[in-house]
Amino acid sequence: MALEIMDMVGMKCPQPVLKIAVKATEMNPEDILEVVGDCPTFERDVRVWCQRLNKTFLSIQDEGCGKKRIQILF
Repeated sequence: MALEIMDMVGMKCPQPVLKIAVKATEMNPEDILEVVGDCPTFERDVRVWCQRLNKTFLSIQDEGCGKKRIQILF
């Protein structure tokens, strides 16, 4: 199990989800991807992506100033 962290602050949707999709090809089962973003639709877009690809949306933390930290289990 590995933890990968991606900083997507400043990127506007759909860029964060597209970058998550690319990173997903490198992830193994039980790996966790932690993504930080500040796009207004970031949380919704990641939730939809997880649902469509059968990945587990583990947690979300509000970091203030519009930033959110999301963990995805592969």
